[in-house]
Order: sequence, then structure tokens, then C-alpha cells
Amino acid sequence: MQLTGAEIVIECLKEQGVDTVFGYPGGTILNVYDALYKHADEINHILTSHEQGAAHAADGYARATGKVGVCMATSGPGATNLVTGIATAYMDSIPIVAITANVNLPALGKDSFQEVDIAGVTMPITKHGYIVKDINVLADTIRKAFQIAQSGRPGPVLVDITKDVTANTCEYTYQPAVKPVYENKYTEEQLDEVVKLMEQAEKPYMYIGGGVILSGASEQVRELARKLDCPVCDTLMGKGAFDGYDDMYTGMIGMHGTKTSNLGVSECDLLVALGARFSDRVIGDPKTFAANAKIIHIDIDAAEVNKNIRTDASLVGDLKDVLAEVNQKLSQKSHPEWKAHILDLKKKYPLDYNHEVLTCPYVIEQIDQATKGEAIISTDVGQHQMWAAQYYHYTKPRTFLSSGGLGTMGYGLGACIGAKMGRPDKICINIAGDGCFRMNMNELATASRYNIPIIQVVINNAVLGMVRQWQTLFYGQRYSQTVLKDKVDYCKVAEALGCQAYRVTKKEEVLPTIEKAIAANAPVLIECVIDPDDKVFPMVPAGKPIDEVFDEKDMEK
Repeated sequence: MQLTGAEIVIECLKEQGVDTVFGYPGGTILNVYDALYKHADEINHILTSHEQGAAHAADGYARATGKVGVCMATSGPGATNLVTGIATAYMDSIPIVAITANVNLPALGKDSFQEVDIAGVTMPITKHGYIVKDINVLADTIRKAFQIAQSGRPGPVLVDITKDVTANTCEYTYQPAVKPVYENKYTEEQLDEVVKLMEQAEKPYMYIGGGVILSGASEQVRELARKLDCPVCDTLMGKGAFDGYDDMYTGMIGMHGTKTSNLGVSECDLLVALGARFSDRVIGDPKTFAANAKIIHIDIDAAEVNKNIRTDASLVGDLKDVLAEVNQKLSQKSHPEWKAHILDLKKKYPLDYNHEVLTCPYVIEQIDQATKGEAIISTDVGQHQMWAAQYYHYTKPRTFLSSGGLGTMGYGLGACIGAKMGRPDKICINIAGDGCFRMNMNELATASRYNIPIIQVVINNAVLGMVRQWQTLFYGQRYSQTVLKDKVDYCKVAEALGCQAYRVTKKEEVLPTIEKAIAANAPVLIECVIDPDDKVFPMVPAGKPIDEVFDEKDMEK
């Protein structure tokens, strides 16, 4: 059938099973929005308050559902406003497709009104980028974009379409979506070498990252942990891949990891890294990281192997498939003395905080209690992000959404909206510091416009908490531009944007307020006022060995 380019865009989205799109219209993309209007009963469009919010919402939708998130924007500033969200998805390997429109083909390259080479701008932060100048290749380009976004190591793909292509017509034929395929790139000998190292280990440790969640390999990881009979730590991106209540789960590793994880990995004789990239925030000093251990690295991206840490054996492939083979070959192991030692470390070095006053860890624990650990938690970046990683028990994958690689302030609220659209059955809560919340708090208007029942928790310490912590510890308490004490009333802001709002200043107010917010089934903001000098512990100074981890008690000594 003969369709316009704009209609082909919509038909291709339907082919891919897209049910929700986040975006903001403008002049060059008007034809696409006009076609979208005619398909409102098939594709739900969420008009965000800012294009960055649309990109973060598509990202949150993708993380929460495992499907490809989709966002749209017009040319020029509309497209460039997507850039931070695209970069966030790229750093964390999240599959999104960003569709933008550009000026008419004859106007390209002439500094036309609202013209930007968005494909060029986003080249370093996408898996692939297209600019479509011919309607005859439009449908196949969109199909390729979805295929690339999902295949191998996932990531964002940009499709930029000139306005005249969206208006032109050509023949369109429906094609069903093709499942992404991936071929594992290892030999039987390499597989046997990995299993041999596991069989020989006396003090094994597993270190799991976001790739476990992206692969859907949580069950295989849990089976391997049982067969290898070893403790398990995770990265920020790996939260929920392993049961946070399991005895042998030791918490996060790295700069704000637990003492148990950091000391345990420093003592182990085999480190099995699964779907993790040995980030600088994890390894500290690369010369000393897991210095006593043989290292196995299993990842879908060959470029990550031996990039930051030299390995003794590696397998490049999809974790779910690879671990199924490893589990089949590996015999049941037993390491009672090693496990007992790790359990002793857990008892000796528990996470702790000041229980006398209202703190963020206390708020997180109350959220955990109120939601029974079943909520989807999104965060922004900073102290509250680390506390949310430390004190909420994540038991299932796709329940912790956070900007790990890029560290994007303002990420969480858009992501929370996207998650709730993708998983309406889940309680969705965004936890943000007051500094982060200011970045994109206008997205509360999006939540209220559509009555999306998300809960926004603002941890208000009137400072940029994590930067202040560094200024306190390493910059002689010179608080340069990190104090936010001013006249902003976050509860009034939330109410002005159409949401319910509550301010909490005492411990006893926390749980009843959270329960009230959940029962409201509407967008709600909860402001929690805490001390500006609360700090995240444990901590490892940047670039130092992770076994030099310290906490508040160490500082007192």
C-alpha cells in the first residue's frame, strides 16, 4: 500500500510491538505527530515537559521492561536536548531508538532554521546513527535500528529523517519484527579452561554487573553461585540480579561498596566477573585489584575483555547461554571455610548509620519495608543513589534504575515515569537529592498531566551532598558552590505542578507518609529533610586499592 513517510514510521513502530512513545513535537516532525494522532488507540504518546525527560523515560521504560524504549523530538534544539539521555543509555547499554526529524533535504547543510547534524553530534554516544534522505529506505532503516539496539551489547540508535521524506509517499509492505540473534564467540577449549579454573579454586568470588540483567541470566547466575559455593558481590548496575537477602550476598563492590565485598575480593583466589566492565569506580587501583586471584571474565562485548584488567580466562558470548554451558560442566563444589570467613566479615562490618535522627538510609529502609522490596526504584546521582543501592533489598532484576556510567543528575524522574508506563503493576519510586531534583523537576507536570502514580522522594540536605562529602574529606572543607540553601519550597513546587506533597522532618513520620503516598495512587512528592553533613560510608578514595576501604569508625580512630 502507498503510505507517507510519517505513516511508515508509525507502521514500523507497530511492527516492533511499540506501545508507548515519549516525546515532544516541533516543526520538522509535525508529519509524524499528525500520523501518530490517527493511531492514538494503538500507540500511547507521553508528552514530556522537556526532550531530556523523554529520553530518560524511554531509558527507564527499557530498563524496567526489557523492551526497546522509543523517544521522539524535532530538529535542532529538540534533537540536541535528547543528547544527555542518549549518552546515559549508551554508557549503561540500554536499548532505545531515538527518532528525530530534520529540515527538508534541499535545506540540509545550509544552516537552515533549527538545523543540526544530530547524527554527527550523537555518533560517539550511539551504537549506530542514520539520516534518512530517501523514503524508499525508511522502513528498512527503522527495522535495522531496532535490530541493532537489541542485538549483542544493547544500546541506543538514532534515526534522523528529513521532513520531506516524512511527507513523500512510497509502497509499504508489512514485515514482522525479527528477533535479534547473537553468536557466541568461544571455543570448547576456552570453556573447559574456565571450568577448570573454577574447579581448582579454594576461595572463589563472583562479581556481577548489569550484563546479567540485560541478558536475563539471573537464574543461571544464582545456579552458578550454588554450584561454585561462593560469595557474590555486585556493581551498581547489577542490583537485583542476585537476591539481596541471600546469606552469601555481600553487597556492592568498589568506591562505596561494603567492607566485606572489598576485602573479600582482595583475598579471593578466583574472581568470576559476569557482565561487568571493571569500571574505575569498582577496581580503584588496577595494579592491586584482586591481586591474589585468577580472573575469569564472561561478557558479550569482546572489547571489554582485558580492557581495564588482565584476565586469566575469558568467554565472549551471551551470559544466559554461556552460563547454561558452564553450569552443565561444573561439578558441585564446597568451600565451607571460605564461606564462614566471608560470613564473619559480614558480621564484623555491617552497613550502619546514625539511628538517632532522620537520615536517608532510614528513609530507604522504610521504603523497603512499605513496598516489601517489590517496588521499582529509580534514582538520580550522588549520596542518595549510593544509599538506595546499599539499604534497599533488591531481589529481582529490572527493579533498580540508575545512571551508572554517565552519572546523570536529573535522570531518575523521567526514568520513573517510563518505568511506570512499562510496568503499571509495580510501585515506582524515584529517590533524588535536592540538587538532582532541580535538574528535571518539571517532569512532575508530566506525571500529573497523565495522572501517572509515581512517588518522588526528595532527600533535602540543602547541599550537593556527594560533592560536599569530597570537599569535607579531601578539600579542607572549602564548600565552593555546593550549598543550596535558598527559598525553594519543593512541596509548593510539586503542588503547583499538580501533585500531592508531604514534608517529613522526623523518623516517626516516614513510614505513615510512604504508606499514604502508595495508597493515593496518584503522583506524590515526599520531601525528607536531613543533615547536610551526612556521609556515605564505606568509602575508598579515588584510585586507591579497594582494601583501603574506610568508614566513620575508622575516621574516628
